[in-house]
Amino acid sequence: MEIQSPDRLIRLAVDLVNTRTREPEQLTSPGALRAFLLEHGESEPIELTEDDLTAVRAVRERVRPVFHDGGAEVVNGLLAEYAVRPYLSDHDGSPWHLHVAEPDASWAEWLAATTALGLATFAAGHGFEALGVCAAVDCERVFANPAERRPRRFCTPKCSTRTRVASYRARQS
Repeated sequence: MEIQSPDRLIRLAVDLVNTRTREPEQLTSPGALRAFLLEHGESEPIELTEDDLTAVRAVRERVRPVFHDGGAEVVNGLLAEYAVRPYLSDHDGSPWHLHVAEPDASWAEWLAATTALGLATFAAGHGFEALGVCAAVDCERVFANPAERRPRRFCTPKCSTRTRVASYRARQS
């Protein structure tokens, strides 16, 4: 349960929220949660129960409003509830890295603290307006746009293109 980079933090927050959109639930079992954690740089052993899965899903739903409402209040609440004084660790032969949750924290507590820190760091550098929900009618995915240029409206170029094509076709009919 470690933090390796600011990019990893915000990617973890975005990907966690995007495990449940209009598409089917992706965190369907402790095994699916384990796969999610491994994909995001965590290492074995990862032992999870149904209770862990339920708690992580609850954290996900607490994080989701940040992308909808620009939720400094939500982020501050998560930091107050879950984050501890950050500390550096090189345990188990790993390179130095930052921890923001207690060593014995559950996976849900770790995800809450880590995603809150990622969102806080991202918002401090880019503003909450750089966080958003895809504007495509049939999509609920969230995104973080670190680019300094125009605001982003879509989660992917695919959603942007689908929306443009649908708009064009509607004008042609």
